[in-house]
Amino acid sequence: MSEKFALIAAEQATSDPAPSVSAMCAGLGVSRSGFYDWQQAQPSPRQRRRVKVTRYVHAAFKAGRGTYGVRRVHAILARSTDPDVASASIDLVRAIMAQEGLVACQPRAYKVTTRQDPNAAPISDRLNRDFTAPTPGVKLVGDITYIKTWEGWLYLATVIDCCTKQVIGWSMAEHMRTDLICDALTMAATRHHLGEGAIFHSDRGTQYTSTQFAKHLDSLGIVGSMGRTGVCWDNAMAESFFAALKNELVYRVVLPTRKKARRMIAEYIEVFYNRIRIHSGLDYKTPHEVAVEYQQNRSKAA
Repeated sequence: MSEKFALIAAEQATSDPAPSVSAMCAGLGVSRSGFYDWQQAQPSPRQRRRVKVTRYVHAAFKAGRGTYGVRRVHAILARSTDPDVASASIDLVRAIMAQEGLVACQPRAYKVTTRQDPNAAPISDRLNRDFTAPTPGVKLVGDITYIKTWEGWLYLATVIDCCTKQVIGWSMAEHMRTDLICDALTMAATRHHLGEGAIFHSDRGTQYTSTQFAKHLDSLGIVGSMGRTGVCWDNAMAESFFAALKNELVYRVVLPTRKKARRMIAEYIEVFYNRIRIHSGLDYKTPHEVAVEYQQNRSKAA
């Protein structure tokens, strides 16, 4: 029956002049009142658009692994080639997410985990909380955190580029010795081009104030920089990454072994954080997209 009513509606919309509803109903053996009832029950264009946008909202939320709030989901929809989706307002996205029960995982307070060395040699703060950079490879930040598994602690050191917010170096081990941070910085210098005299900024943890690390910085042509003792905001970018890692991964999964933790953290860094997760501070782009855009613009200018 509904197929016949749909045919009548299609004829009305496309034929000029259109046959009368009475004539078409009689020809198809259906009642005119039945057609009008069917027509009233059909979703309006506005309703159909909302259904479509809802599907895209669910897809964006899933792609963000349940970590995207309203603004990030809205930014994902704005990239769509479908005008109905790309033009969806942030208020519509907010209403749909509330209706569908889509709530991003909530951040927990981040705790500083490195042991500060109050007797460390004075090294100036060359960033002064300015975690921006005009080009990749000139300003880097790093820190250490620990991940709890059933087997014991797993320690993670990272190196983040201030221009792209990309994690360009990382290392994991069962210890917090200086080798851990040296390995992370070596990865950064090996896999990415670092400018001459690039700055590496950290807190005043004992590993970062060690003679071994100072020599490693010199060997790579990198200049050290450190925030004040016990002031987390002086290394906010590095600590913000750890807060995201723990909120978006560690606190949401079970880590029975260090091996599993290593695998999941590596995937989070290299796949999700660097290549999928959009950042409000990058105009809702991914770190990888920003890095690629920089290289493309540099090639065009050459």
